[in-house]
Amino acid sequence: MTGKSAVLTAVEIEEITAEMAHYADKAAAAVAALKIVQKYRRWISDECLVAVAELLDIAPAQLEGVATFYNLIYRQPVGRTIIHYCNSVSCWMLGAEQVRERLCRHLNVEPGEMSADGEYTVLPIVCLGACDHAPVVLVGGQLRLDVTDDTVDEMLGR
Repeated sequence: MTGKSAVLTAVEIEEITAEMAHYADKAAAAVAALKIVQKYRRWISDECLVAVAELLDIAPAQLEGVATFYNLIYRQPVGRTIIHYCNSVSCWMLGAEQVRERLCRHLNVEPGEMSADGEYTVLPIVCLGACDHAPVVLVGGQLRLDVTDDTVDEMLGR
């Protein structure tokens, strides 16, 4: 049993292999391969990163560079629901810090931490592209505009 087959599931390997078939160079599927693993595990462990690198026939350090470049590839465990708060200048000027504070206080976490129940992780992100509706957050992939204390309470079901 090779390293990749001991770490990655058959489904993950099958999906990554199918993605690699779209490219002349297997390494071009790096981001897609990481997203496939993350789809099933929510994050990319060191062992999974090495296994994916082996499958793509690239050095783990090269894949680590790809993984850490993209802020939507997670190299640490994250909650089932990820809350990204925009911390670009428009959101910052219109209350992003207060939104972050309220989110973190409600969930009893600091940015980057996972809530005790494993449900939420709060992370900063640069510009969600809705500056005219600042502050904005992305909750589980859903963009929330013009966020206030009340909408934070609503998002968290409280």
